[in-house]
Amino acid sequence: MARKSQKKNNAKQKGQFAFLRNPLTQVGILVVVVVIIVSIFIFGNTGTAQASSVSPTDAYQMVQKGAFLLDVRTQAEWDQYRAPGATLIPLDELPNRLNELPKNKQIVVICHSGNRSKQGQQILASNGFQAVSVTGGLLQWYADKLPFEGSAPQ
Repeated sequence: MARKSQKKNNAKQKGQFAFLRNPLTQVGILVVVVVIIVSIFIFGNTGTAQASSVSPTDAYQMVQKGAFLLDVRTQAEWDQYRAPGATLIPLDELPNRLNELPKNKQIVVICHSGNRSKQGQQILASNGFQAVSVTGGLLQWYADKLPFEGSAPQ
């Protein structure tokens, strides 16, 4: 009797998933699962991550709802034209002036065309701030006929 039971067990072990009994296979599966979990942890949250850039119209709406508008252009550019209510901190001064920015508010970063504001957004994000860059900068802001002070940007 014992031999018949043993033959049935041997037959089951040689079935479709017998390879899972191999310790190397088990370790391999475990490694893959761990890599997937770590990848999700490191690179995940894409479903809840906010955009790093927004249109001027969206940026204006955000500012109307209480977001902080940060202009990262130079003083000379600021003197020519700007979005009302913006605070000027030139990009090259930004890393040393982070203490002047609110940690508890969304920060909307703007510049002339959108390039420096992307850099500013990245500096802020890497320092724990919630920040977005305005796509197209003040050129697009002006083209979208949003509130503006000073001469037309060129």
